[in-house]
Amino acid sequence: MSQATIKEAVGKLAEAVQQTPANAMAVYRGTTVWKGDVLCSNQIGKHNVMVDEPAAFGGGDTAPSPADLILAALGSCQEIMYSALASSMDIPLESVRIELKGNLDLRGLMGMGDGKIPPGFMGLSFVTHLSSSADEATLKKLIDAVEAQCPILDTLVRPIQVAGKVIMNGGSEYVAQKAA
Repeated sequence: MSQATIKEAVGKLAEAVQQTPANAMAVYRGTTVWKGDVLCSNQIGKHNVMVDEPAAFGGGDTAPSPADLILAALGSCQEIMYSALASSMDIPLESVRIELKGNLDLRGLMGMGDGKIPPGFMGLSFVTHLSSSADEATLKKLIDAVEAQCPILDTLVRPIQVAGKVIMNGGSEYVAQKAA
C-alpha cells in the first residue's frame, strides 16, 4: 500500500468521524481457547493467532508468548502510526524499525517474593530507528504526534479499567479480588 493510499484511507476515516462522532467508537473482540499444555488459540477478529511459551516455561516454543505479543503490539502500533501520520503530514518515510525490551522478574509470576514482585513487566523500553529525507524539525513533529496518538503506547502508560469474571462449570460466577 502506498503513502497516497494510506493518506486517502486515513483521510476518509477522519472525515467520517468528524461528520458523525459515533463513527469514532470501535470495539475489538477476541476469544482464546486453551489447547493443552501452555498452548492457546486466539481468534482476534477474523485472524487466528497461536500463543505458546518457551520450553523453560513448559511450552513448545511454537509461537510467540503473551509477553512477546505485548512487545509486538507496541512496536507494530508505533510503526503503523508512523506510516499513517507521515502519510497524512506529507512526510516521506523510507524506513521504521523499532527495538523493544521488556524486563520481567519471573519470581512475580511464580508467586515468589511475598507479593512484592509484580507478575508483569517491570518496565518496557524501545528505540525507534527512523529514516526520512525530511528535516529534523519536521521529523520531531512526526515523532511527537506518534507518541501522543499511539493507542497501544497510551494503553500501556495510562491506567485503564480492566474487568473480568469467571463462570465456573457453566453456572456460578466469581470475580477474583484483583479483577474487582
